[in-house]
Amino acid sequence: MCLIDHVGARSGTKRTSPLLYIEDGDDIVIVASKGGYEKSPAWFYNLKANPDTRVQIGNEIRPVRAHVASEAERQKLWPKAVEVYPSYQQYQDRTKRKIPLVVLEKR
Repeated sequence: MCLIDHVGARSGTKRTSPLLYIEDGDDIVIVASKGGYEKSPAWFYNLKANPDTRVQIGNEIRPVRAHVASEAERQKLWPKAVEVYPSYQQYQDRTKRKIPLVVLEKR
């Protein structure tokens, strides 16, 4: 579990969300599944609008820059995400949208 800080795209309010994550080298990857609902979670839109943030894993807090995984990145990362949490595939099967992956690169 990680804690990701994000700033409201419209409100400007700082929030923190606990999320499952996978590691890809030095990068942290989070899944904008929202349980397979048709709309992505609010934190996804907030990170798109304000990509420079920080993530906490255990006692480590690291500054990161968020970007939505490209299709090539997604093809590589999606199986890893499903391996960590198999329900992600059920969520994908439940929705018409392609569930985005967000890559958090160390700044």
